[in-house]
Amino acid sequence: MDTIARKRILDVDAEWELVKGLLPSGWQEKAKALGAVRRLRGIRSVEALLRILLVHLADGCSLKETALRVCEAGMGKISPVGIFKRLRAAGSWLAWMAAGLWGEQRVLATRRRCVAVDATTVCEHGETGSMYRVHWCVNLANLQCEFMELTDVHGGEKFARFPIAKGDLIMGDRGYSNANGVDYVRRNGGHVLMRANPMSLPMYDQRGGEKLNVLAEVRSMKVGEVREFTAWVKGNEGRWHRGRLVAVKRSLAATRREIRRRRKVMKSRERKLGKRARQLAGYLLVWTSLPAGEMTARQVLSAYRHRWQLELVFKRAKSIMGLGQLPKYSDASSQAWLNGKLLVAMLVEKLWQYAEDFSPWGYGLPKPAEPVA
Repeated sequence: MDTIARKRILDVDAEWELVKGLLPSGWQEKAKALGAVRRLRGIRSVEALLRILLVHLADGCSLKETALRVCEAGMGKISPVGIFKRLRAAGSWLAWMAAGLWGEQRVLATRRRCVAVDATTVCEHGETGSMYRVHWCVNLANLQCEFMELTDVHGGEKFARFPIAKGDLIMGDRGYSNANGVDYVRRNGGHVLMRANPMSLPMYDQRGGEKLNVLAEVRSMKVGEVREFTAWVKGNEGRWHRGRLVAVKRSLAATRREIRRRRKVMKSRERKLGKRARQLAGYLLVWTSLPAGEMTARQVLSAYRHRWQLELVFKRAKSIMGLGQLPKYSDASSQAWLNGKLLVAMLVEKLWQYAEDFSPWGYGLPKPAEPVA
């Protein structure tokens, strides 16, 4: 082996030590506790198993290529089918590590079980490139993918796809903003916190009252100001659901970006962005059924920010780490693969934060002692 090759091996080993330092404590013991490892059989250690899975998940290698790389690197001897089975068994373990990396960012102003729902379009491998849509539900307390459904590209985004337990708080974006979705969640004893689209979600000033003129209510707002209004939603069979509409005015730059984004969406549908839609683009609107005594208006906006950060993680995972391609065909393997991609995304987040505090001399300086008086 030449000098350059030996240096590369040393660099890889040093980088792996850094990655291991970012993982939550007890991650090796959890592999056995959560069923990811029963017998190693051809793999040197739990650490080697994680490296094998990351080769497949982070590098985007096929199972066959992963098996070849593992053998050449001396991490063990395992077949492509063996890697597939190991990944399927490691779903809960990968989700646990991803939740540990998420850390304090998941703290919300409520003790309810909070779940975020979303959907994304994926493309099947092969010449046909058939389009599918993955609908997933993630628990914000542990980042566990609790429910996933694969439909064709015409499968719409709706709350009714997801199981709701009494007391749950379910979060969604503008795609879920409709009265039927609110009615489904509330009938099952849950609460809603979602981006509101007045074009698809009619709101009323009181039960059986007149429609709420959202533009008239928010037009006098200033940048940085937060307001909330009582906003009733009428569900199926005349069921009324009380809620609050929380509004904050966007900055001029943010408004222009939102208008450009909406115009792009409307152009893809061969439609034009109307005057009312352009005016509404200047405000961020969030509707929730939670009472004010449990979550203030500012806490509602803060809670929605948590959901948005999670959405950014998925977007990066899709654009950078290949989440847009779904190579698995069973529910168990698909959920394990998604949880693995989520772990990779969390590791990238941690490495990025570590890079911000990078010290050329190789260690962080201790903080100076503060005087007692």
